[in-house]
Amino acid sequence: MHSKKIDFQKFYKPHWTDLERDNLQIVIDFVQGILDAKFDEIIDKYSSSPYVQHNRSVESGVAAIVNLNRKLAKQFPDFFLEPKHVYVDGDCVTFHSHVTVKAKHRGNDKKGLNVIDIWKVADGKIVEHWDSIQPLDFMQRFFLLITGGAVKNDNGVF
Repeated sequence: MHSKKIDFQKFYKPHWTDLERDNLQIVIDFVQGILDAKFDEIIDKYSSSPYVQHNRSVESGVAAIVNLNRKLAKQFPDFFLEPKHVYVDGDCVTFHSHVTVKAKHRGNDKKGLNVIDIWKVADGKIVEHWDSIQPLDFMQRFFLLITGGAVKNDNGVF
């Protein structure tokens, strides 16, 4: 089985400020906690964050994103998010990632999802999240088509 630990050091840029590095570390801890299925720790550590969700199929709040990932972890135990690019600009942290649900698909850019996540961090807390998800193969496009559609928040996508 592949490790889910991500080496974020390779993405660091020398021009990032200390605050930008701190903001990135907050997001790294959050994402790594989800990948490591440390759901209760994520709830304890981040539940005081307002976490406004802009993906219309997910409710706002840390509990909603944790519960979604609990379900994903059970359904897809090999779920993995592999950042390809990481950008930090002030209070915004962006990952451009390859997401796969099968270990054998890791590294195959014709399988899984092309995902861009943007988190806004304020006062040491994740306060907003946006994402854009592009299925890379027919089965993923079909799966999203038949499972998508329910709007669970009124926050807008922008």
